[in-house]
Amino acid sequence: MNEAKTLGELKKSGQPVLTVREEMRKNLVKCLQTSKRILPGIVGYDETVIPDIENAILSGHHMVFLGERGQAKSRVIRGLVSLLDERIPIVHGCEINDNPFTPICRVCRRRLEQEGDALPLDWIGRDQRYGEKLATPDVSIADIIGEIDPIKVAEGRYLADEETIHYGLIPRTNRGVFAINELPDLTEKVQVGLFNLMEEKDVQIKGYKIRLPLDIVIVASANPEDYTSRGRIITPLKDRFDVQIRTHYPQTIQDELAIMEQEAAPMSERSQAVRVPQFMKEILGHMTFEARKSNEINQSSGVSVRVTINNYESLISNAEKRTLRLKEGEVVPRISDLHSILASTSGKIEMEYVGEDKKEDDLVEKLVNRAILKVFDQYFTVNSLQKVVDYFNSGWGVEVSDVMPSQDYLEGIKEISGLKESIRTLGPMESPALMASATEFVLEGLHLHQKLNKEVEGGRITYGK
Repeated sequence: MNEAKTLGELKKSGQPVLTVREEMRKNLVKCLQTSKRILPGIVGYDETVIPDIENAILSGHHMVFLGERGQAKSRVIRGLVSLLDERIPIVHGCEINDNPFTPICRVCRRRLEQEGDALPLDWIGRDQRYGEKLATPDVSIADIIGEIDPIKVAEGRYLADEETIHYGLIPRTNRGVFAINELPDLTEKVQVGLFNLMEEKDVQIKGYKIRLPLDIVIVASANPEDYTSRGRIITPLKDRFDVQIRTHYPQTIQDELAIMEQEAAPMSERSQAVRVPQFMKEILGHMTFEARKSNEINQSSGVSVRVTINNYESLISNAEKRTLRLKEGEVVPRISDLHSILASTSGKIEMEYVGEDKKEDDLVEKLVNRAILKVFDQYFTVNSLQKVVDYFNSGWGVEVSDVMPSQDYLEGIKEISGLKESIRTLGPMESPALMASATEFVLEGLHLHQKLNKEVEGGRITYGK
């Protein structure tokens, strides 16, 4: 469709100019009728969060998303922009994207009276209709709503004149979606100003009350602990958000791993082909799940999905270093590479108590061991590996490390009775690097079941009896 240059052309075209809520509702209805996903790339919310979002949009509600860190709140909010029309007309040069049919600022109202159908138009896209602000205690009314512009006053306007205002972020996102991250961190004064804007459609700047009936959908995010009567949120503002939508961490390992693979750095950026055995991925997922239910970790702070994503990237990077140094053909992580995830885990979990007797390193190791044991039990029983145990009971031992060539593992696989058959349980392991990874997994699982002893010296690990 040709974009009208003036209000008269827009009238002749018959193109409707809708409010933000009407736009979002119209586009959501189309998605529902065609079974199109409204938030592609968001995993694990199809049966929980997304239905609540759909209801809120159909109802024309302001929304607040409650959840701990790393639950895709910001990503969900930014995804709502896709429900806006691709391009809409605004009054040419207007600071607050005024609707040419019903402008709200005094300048545009005067121009409409003077110019009529000759009123010139601009067209803006979705990205220009989204605003976002991270709430911090130093955010002021001037930042998000507006302030008297001293230059305009010096030009001869009265303080009470609406045209003296320098508009803040929210008015400049008029006819769009505005997001406030960590809403309770706003001071009470700013929260009151925001409430007035949402409820009364006015603002008070320097003692003057100014009508500002913005066409806007305000969406916010908050930690549930702060968004309570004991938290830092004023009750009238809390009441003004029409719906509270509770986000959550992935509820299944499959969802956790799907997010991990989707968000991790592309494998194409690696120097060699990367093959990560499924059991290694599952260990990372289960480790995060174990952290989320550990009483040694502050659960109100949360354990983000970023833990799994960053651990996945660190694990592959450690394996990549080995591949480059040994000039091997493919990057395959092993159990002996798991020490690399300490750095990518420690900064993302908050222990309930840290002291001489409780260290993050020990906690991470404990979580990793629980995860390995859980995944191992999904593939094996100890009885099915009795031949392997018998080999070590006869006095033999095996040494492994994260710098050992994959080829060196093949000799041990031949010698240890029952090991090769056990590895087949894990799926196709056709390359030396995959066989090495599977071997370490079997041996570590037996150790955690107290069937094998384990000695660690530097980077070398010895399994024996």
